[in-house]
Amino acid sequence: MQNTLLQTPIDYLKGVGPGRAEVLRKELGIQTYQDLINLFPNRYIDRTQFYKVSELQPTNAEVQIVGQITGFKEIAQKRGKRLVATFRDETGYVELVWFRGHKWIREHLKTHTDYVIFGKINLFNGTFSMPHPDIELKTDYDKSLSKAIQPIYPSTEKLANRGISNRVICKIMEQLFLQLNGRFEESLSTEILEHQKLISKSEAFLNVHFPKTQNLLSLSQFRLKFEELFYIQLQLILKNIIHKTKIKGYRFETVGSYFNTFYKEHLPFELTNAQKRVLKEIRIDMDSNAQMNRLLQGDVGSGKTIVALMSMLIAIDNDFQATLMAPTEILSFQHYNGLKPFCDLIGVKIGLLTGSSKTAARRIIHEQLESGELQIIIGTHALLEDKVKFKNLGLAIIDEQHRFGVAQRSKLWKKNVSPPHILVMTATPIPRTLAMSVYGDLDISVIDELPAGRKPIKTVHRFDSNRLKVLGFIRDEIAKGRQIYIVYPLINESETLDFKDLMDGYEGIVRDFPTPKYQVSIVHGQMKPADKEFEMQRFVKGETQIMVATTVIEVGVNVPNASVMIIESAERFGLSQLHQLRGRVGRGSEQSYCILMTGSKLGDNSKTRMKTMVNSSDGFEIAEVDLRLRGPGDMMGTQQSGILELKIANIVKDKDILSLARHWAKKVLVSDPKLIDPKHQPIAQTYIKMGKYKNIWNYIS
Repeated sequence: MQNTLLQTPIDYLKGVGPGRAEVLRKELGIQTYQDLINLFPNRYIDRTQFYKVSELQPTNAEVQIVGQITGFKEIAQKRGKRLVATFRDETGYVELVWFRGHKWIREHLKTHTDYVIFGKINLFNGTFSMPHPDIELKTDYDKSLSKAIQPIYPSTEKLANRGISNRVICKIMEQLFLQLNGRFEESLSTEILEHQKLISKSEAFLNVHFPKTQNLLSLSQFRLKFEELFYIQLQLILKNIIHKTKIKGYRFETVGSYFNTFYKEHLPFELTNAQKRVLKEIRIDMDSNAQMNRLLQGDVGSGKTIVALMSMLIAIDNDFQATLMAPTEILSFQHYNGLKPFCDLIGVKIGLLTGSSKTAARRIIHEQLESGELQIIIGTHALLEDKVKFKNLGLAIIDEQHRFGVAQRSKLWKKNVSPPHILVMTATPIPRTLAMSVYGDLDISVIDELPAGRKPIKTVHRFDSNRLKVLGFIRDEIAKGRQIYIVYPLINESETLDFKDLMDGYEGIVRDFPTPKYQVSIVHGQMKPADKEFEMQRFVKGETQIMVATTVIEVGVNVPNASVMIIESAERFGLSQLHQLRGRVGRGSEQSYCILMTGSKLGDNSKTRMKTMVNSSDGFEIAEVDLRLRGPGDMMGTQQSGILELKIANIVKDKDILSLARHWAKKVLVSDPKLIDPKHQPIAQTYIKMGKYKNIWNYIS
C-alpha cells in the first residue's frame, strides 16, 4: 500500500467531510489517514459473549443480548416523557429506556425484528432495564467488523456534542480499513519478525482496532508497541553514531601537571570507585577524535562537582579553556566558591560571570576569556551572550541540563570553531527507562555511591498537629550548634498566595525563635540577587541559625553544618523536588534529618510520595516511583514537558519492550550503520519516511 495514501487529509474519507474533519483536527489532532490509523483505543469492551435475559445479574455491568422489540409505551415524568420498549428473548424480557430522541427511535426501530442490544443493566422493582442502549440490526451486526471485542477510543466533550460518538469513530475506522484494503507495508525486517515471533503489521493494525480474540489483541499491542519504541531507539542511536563520526572533537592526549598535582596533593578525600569509573569514561571520550557527548548522573551529594573539576583540569592540561554553566546564580556562586580554593592551590585562573556581574568586572572577564588568560569560567545564562568569546573552549559542562532549552545549549557549542566536548550533569536521577528514551543519543555515566563517612538522612513525616514537638526538636538541634532549613512551596500559578504563606511562616518562626538568642535568614525568588546572596552568606557563615526559604535553595546550597531540613506543605511538592531539598542536608559528618510537614487530609498520590521519601534515600528508586505517579511528560521539568508523545507504548508499563526494542536497534545498527543491507530494506524505507512525514514520528523534542 502506498504511503502517500496514508497522507490523504481526513476530509476525504467517506463519512467524515469538512465539518467532522475540523472537529477531529482540533480535538484529537487527526489531520490524515495516518493519524487516524494511529488513534489507538484506550480500552475495549468484550462483545464476543451474549447473555440470555434469564442469566442477567444486578451487577450494573455492560451486557449484550439478542432479541426483539415487542412494543413501545410513553411514560410521563416530572419533566417530559420517557420512551420504554419491551425487549424479549426466549427466556424473558428487559425494558429499554430513552429520555430523548423519541421521534427518531419510533421511526427507525421496528417491532418483531432481530436486534443486538448492548448497555448497562439496572434492576428496578424486580425488572431489568437498559437506558439508552447501543442497538443494531442482527444482520448489520453479523456483517460488522466490531462484533468481537469493541474498541473504545479517546473522546472529548466537544466530539460528543458534535455527535461524533464512539460508534461514529468505529464506523469511520471501518471505512478507512475498507478504503486502504487492510494492507500495510511491513516496517520491520524478517529477522526481527521471526526471532520475536511478531505478527505482521497489517494483522496488528486490524486486530488492535477490531480484535477477533483477546489473544490477537495482546499480540497486536505488543507488535505495535515494539515498533514504536524500536524506531525511537533507532533514531537516538543513529544520532549518536552520526555525532561520533561527523562531529570531530579536540583530542586531549595529555593528563598533565594540573590534573596530577591536584589528584596527588590536594584531593580533599579518596575518590569513590564510581567517581573513578566515571572519570575513566570521560578521559577515554576526550582522548578520542569524536566530540564527547556524555550525561553524568549522580545523586545529591555523590561528588559530581569534583569529577567536573578534574575533567576541566584535563582540558587545561591540553591548553584549552573550560566552562561550567549552571541554571541559577545561587548554584553558580556555589560552584565558584567551591572550586576557587582548589584552583588557587594549583595556579588555575578561574572567573565568575552572572547576570548581576558589574559592567567593569564583565569587561575584564570578556578580555581575559578572549586572550586565554582565564582558564575556567563559571556562570549562568550570561555565558551565552554574544559578547562572551573564548580563545579556545575545549570543554563545556552544563549543570542541571533539563533547565536549559536546546537552543540555549547549542549557542554555547557555537562559541568555537570546533564544538567543545560536552558534559551534561544532573542531580535528578533519571529512571533507566526514561534515560534510554530521552537521552538515548548521549553516553551515560552514573555515580551510584556516596562518599565514605556520610550518614543516611533520617526522614520522617509529621502532620501539622505535631508542630509543637517539631519546634522543640529545632531548639534542641540549634542548642547543639546545628543550623536548620525551613522550605515553603513556590508554585508559579499562585505566587502571591505562596509569598503570603512564606511571610506568614517567617513571622511565625521569628515569634517562636526571638532575637537576640536566635537569628533567622529569609530567601525567596522576589529578592534582588545581591540581597539573596547577602542572606545566603549569613547562613553559610553561621551568623543565622534558621534559613526560611522557597525552593530557590533546591539546588546548590552547601552548608555542612545544616542538619535539619523541614519541608512545609510537603504534599505540594513532587518527589524529585523533595529528594533534591533533602539533599541540602547530610553534607557533614553529623546525623541529619528531613521532616515532611503536611495537613491531615492527603490524597493517595501524596501518601505514596511521603511513604516513598520516608522509606528510601535511593534517588533512582524515587525517580521510578515519580515516573509511575507523574508519567514521563512532566518528569523532566517544564522545558521538557510532554517529551515523549507516544501513540501506543507507555515507557513506564512497557519498559521490558523498550529494552528489547533498544537491543534490536543496536544490533541492526552495529551490523549495518547505513541500513544498506537488503534485509534491512523495510527499516531503511520506514526511517526515510519518518523524516519525510514528520507527523508520523514526532516523538522526540
